[in-house]
Amino acid sequence: MCGLCGEITFDGSPASVEAMEAMTCSMVPRGPDAGGIVSRGTFAFGHRRLKIIDLSERGQQPMVDSELGITLVFNGCIYNHKELRTELEAKGYRFFSTSDTEVVLKAWHAWGPEAPKHFNGMFAFVVYERDTGRVAMARDRLGIKPLYYTMSDRRLRFASTLPALVAAGDVDTALDPVGLAHYMTFHAVVPPPHTILRGVRKLPAATLRLIEPDGSFKDTQYWELRFDRSAEDLATSDDEWKDRVGAALRRAVDRRMIADVPVGVLLSGGVDSSLIVGLLAEAGQQHLKTFSIGFEAAHGEAGDEFKYSDIIAKHFGTDHTKIMIPTGHMLESLPETIAAMSEPMVSYDNVGFYLLSREVAKHVKVVQSGQGADEVFAGYHWYPKLANSNDVLTDYKALFFDRGREKLGSHLNETWMADEDEPARLVEAHLMKDGAETPLDRALRIDTTVMLVDDPVKRVDNMTMAWGLEARVPFLDHELVELAARVPPEMKLKDEGKGVLKDVARDVIPSSVIDRPKGYFPVPALKYIDGPVLEMTRDALSCQAASDRGLFRPAYLDSLFSDPKSHITPLRGSELWQCALLELWLQSHNI
Repeated sequence: MCGLCGEITFDGSPASVEAMEAMTCSMVPRGPDAGGIVSRGTFAFGHRRLKIIDLSERGQQPMVDSELGITLVFNGCIYNHKELRTELEAKGYRFFSTSDTEVVLKAWHAWGPEAPKHFNGMFAFVVYERDTGRVAMARDRLGIKPLYYTMSDRRLRFASTLPALVAAGDVDTALDPVGLAHYMTFHAVVPPPHTILRGVRKLPAATLRLIEPDGSFKDTQYWELRFDRSAEDLATSDDEWKDRVGAALRRAVDRRMIADVPVGVLLSGGVDSSLIVGLLAEAGQQHLKTFSIGFEAAHGEAGDEFKYSDIIAKHFGTDHTKIMIPTGHMLESLPETIAAMSEPMVSYDNVGFYLLSREVAKHVKVVQSGQGADEVFAGYHWYPKLANSNDVLTDYKALFFDRGREKLGSHLNETWMADEDEPARLVEAHLMKDGAETPLDRALRIDTTVMLVDDPVKRVDNMTMAWGLEARVPFLDHELVELAARVPPEMKLKDEGKGVLKDVARDVIPSSVIDRPKGYFPVPALKYIDGPVLEMTRDALSCQAASDRGLFRPAYLDSLFSDPKSHITPLRGSELWQCALLELWLQSHNI
């Protein structure tokens, strides 16, 4: 897990080493263990390294193989790198390190554009071919690892974070009206290629981009999640599905223990993270380090789920750490949390992950986390409402959109309105394309391949990497995700969601953690905006920078401040926090 960056020029001018220095310095938290820059004429690569696999200097990046004529920067982890190494050695390749980075490099030489299909893992990488001058950029199937870029006729720059590109300068930091429309409509999800800034784009998940020396390029989507069910699938019994899912999840969890350093678990107390702990214990892991966080209660709502995480920690005898964060400390940490975001993200639990990661990083460098299970196995409250929908597009927007275009027009100043209803167009395209049979299948597909990528997964990456902590997400093992897509909808929806996963869990963890109301990462002081949080939002939206930008209509802001609790989105978010968070993020990055 690292931070990568680079520059390629198309006009023959030398790539900027100064830009590499600015970008690598910006990403030191992502890779606190080492850094490096390689510059050769029209290209320069930079890297910050977090040492997880092959702790020696042989695994340093940017990695150069002079014999093969390839320079590589890589972020992530290839869980099947040992198997691929054996396969590549049989082809005659020689290795100078034990790192998965070198496996990616050799795999590119051996298989070229087919290489990403061989990888099981999370990754973003960029390759420069000396002999052809061609550049390849790729991102993993489910977008676990980020890759941002700016591109013109003259130059390409890329980095693991958006702020790194801004730090290098010469970026159009004006707001992108389309990105803004997505942010305000699609619950802060801004799908690729857009970001909130006009001058920065991001490579879509499961995409390989080949860039020629003149700057022309071609994108290929090398993986697609489909919900087609074969005759064999339709004839499979519930018990067989349970066994298949259980076996796939065991493989996914086991793969993510590959490391040359200890691996812990973020234990929320929910079914997903508890099941990870149980499966690791079942596989013989001893003295497993687990971590839970809690906040002070507010407005009668509990701020922790220690009751359930304690059950799991005691049952499996883990080395458990509980972290209780006072409200004052949480509020003090909000500016740091927002600054750590590559893009503005409204979920209240960002600060929870940020503070949890800070403490966990004192003990381990790698953790497994339960993100993705709700999207893959239908755990959210809106899925039953969509299961029998006769108009999945209308019903999905009603459940998920924070506001429609007409309402958005009464909230944003006219200058900032996009020409078309891009969020509605994008959602329709994803929901209605081929490869998903039922309304639930269609909703799960967009949530897994779009919403998940640019909300929960991005949140975990940003907040953990702010402290040099690598988070691995076994529920997003692509083989498990492909299998889950074929599980019948009714098996996912039973038992109030994630039914087949709960069936697996009943053989592994205590039932008291399974048969409980669904919980979310609770941060009640942010959910109910008053007191210091209300003042923070007022300051953010009333300062000179916000006034000069003029995003929101004054009448709308007045209504938000007068009664924040009456402006709640269908997904139970605060409109006031959404607006303030955007301004706070822009201001934290001097935009």
